[in-house]
Amino acid sequence: MKNGNTKKVRRLNEKTLLVTVDMGMIRHTGYCRCPNGMEVKPFDFANNRKGFEEFWFRVLQTQKSHNLQEIVVGFESTGAYAEPLLHFLRRKGIKLVQVNPLHTKRLKELQGNSPGKTDHKDPKVIADIIELGHALTVVIPEGTSAELRRLTSARERSMQRRTVLLNQLHVLIFILFPEFLQVLKNTGSKTSQYLLKHCPTPEGIIEKGVVALARILKTVSRGNMGNERAEALYKAAKETVGVKEGQKSIVFEITEIVFAIEATERFIATVEAEMKKYLKEIPYSLSILSIKGIGTITTAGLIGEIGDFGQFNTISEVMKQAGLDLYEISSGKHKGKKRISKRGRHLLRKILFFAAINTVRKGGMMHEHYQKYLQRGMLRMKALIAIARKLLRIIFAIVRDNSVFVSDFSGTQYQLKEAA
Repeated sequence: MKNGNTKKVRRLNEKTLLVTVDMGMIRHTGYCRCPNGMEVKPFDFANNRKGFEEFWFRVLQTQKSHNLQEIVVGFESTGAYAEPLLHFLRRKGIKLVQVNPLHTKRLKELQGNSPGKTDHKDPKVIADIIELGHALTVVIPEGTSAELRRLTSARERSMQRRTVLLNQLHVLIFILFPEFLQVLKNTGSKTSQYLLKHCPTPEGIIEKGVVALARILKTVSRGNMGNERAEALYKAAKETVGVKEGQKSIVFEITEIVFAIEATERFIATVEAEMKKYLKEIPYSLSILSIKGIGTITTAGLIGEIGDFGQFNTISEVMKQAGLDLYEISSGKHKGKKRISKRGRHLLRKILFFAAINTVRKGGMMHEHYQKYLQRGMLRMKALIAIARKLLRIIFAIVRDNSVFVSDFSGTQYQLKEAA
């Protein structure tokens, strides 16, 4: 598994051609600047192989005409639109660097003393930032790390899609049978999904009868529900104030949404199975899994978002990658509060935050630390962020030392758990 951590790029030397690109979905805008200040006017090229070849030809021409030895290509961190070009350029053996979009936004007013934003202005601003030494090397995950990152993103999108579908379902149920939400509050449960698929209307509930309804609830919920819930649901159906007009169309949409939720959940389960499979190919995953409260999905997400932990030299670098590094704004007598920068990978922060929630529960490895934070008067959210930072430190340390987490050092025997 190959990967690397982002490192700050020093100022360019006198033999380096600086090339910057403003990324777009249909076309990109390229720009070349030589060490002596000579520049090539910004030019557009298509986001396809022919466009990439034309761009690369112009870059090589500029390099040759000015007798330069090295090429550095810089761009904003813009996500998916940049990926095909980045992989194309990576095979050319040149140095790729990226700049923070926030830096571009703040520096653009220096170009022509104007706040305007255009595709031909942005590449020049990116070049200015790189020349000032504020660029970072580009991390392009490969192998297992790349697979885990893609799977983590796919799972996150699917979870968001499922939430959207459940919200839509909630609205439709409220119109058709609002009392349903009072009896079965979780519309995403298997019991609710079964009833909405087979008898979504109040009339369908009444037709089933209390006895049959109780039998269904007991079977689907595996004994968690029975006669009491069946009677409450039957009574609610008899007394419902749900809308009758357009009922068939609402039922039609509810059925479609339920099937979409089931399909999404099947896909999520498949993604998680793939994540576990790839996780077994990473030896140090066992070290992370030794931490109580961190499971295979969380571990796979951490490795997918961070990449190879071994490429980081200090915990500070990992904190910046996650956007959990601290900053404060102080001036004179004013002492600002410390906050996290949130300038790293947002999904990595989310994974660590939910991992923190798992570990602070009663009996969890971070429960006592969490309670101490709260006793000091720290807000719950801030305390959870502090726990997330502490977890990241522990993970980095045990992976670096090729060890496992042991909460009680009095015992000498411990066993690593594998990705199930």
